[in-house]
This record gives sequence, C-alpha cells and structure tokens, in this order.
Amino acid sequence: MLNDGIISGEQLTPGAPWRIRLTDELKARFNGETSDDFLPMREAMRALGISRQTVLQRVKRGELEAVHVVRGKQKGLHIKVLAPQSRC
Repeated sequence: MLNDGIISGEQLTPGAPWRIRLTDELKARFNGETSDDFLPMREAMRALGISRQTVLQRVKRGELEAVHVVRGKQKGLHIKVLAPQSRC
C-alpha cells in the first residue's frame, strides 16, 4: 500500500522500518463498511473501463478515493466511483 500510494510513510534510510502516522483519516480508510458508491476493485475497473494499474495510479494521484475493506477472510480495496456527469 505504501508502494501504491494508498498510504504515506517515511523511511530514514533504505532498508529501515517505515514510519506511518496513524491519523483519524487514515484509520477511516481501513474498515469493514463502505457506502454504496464504493465498489470492489474488479467492479470499479469495469465501471471505469480502465485497468487495475490505472485505478491504483488514480488513487495515488488523489483522483479516486479508496478504502481497504476486511469482511471475514475477504479483504481488498473498494474504490469510490462517481457516475459520469451528463453534459448540458
């Protein structure tokens, strides 16, 4: 998740442990519940018509919002997918 840019951290030197600041915002991104506008990764890929890598790049750039969801043995990212805006 550090490599994908989903969470941020710092490393004093290469090979040293990562330091991750646990804020309330970061804790909220790791939960068991999401609203209906968050889709599992595969559904988000289909809805957006893009690859998994592109979804992760957009999350890293802050263009898409992601939440890590754990439900029993299942876990994964859910992506907030906004419906396309209609043009007037």
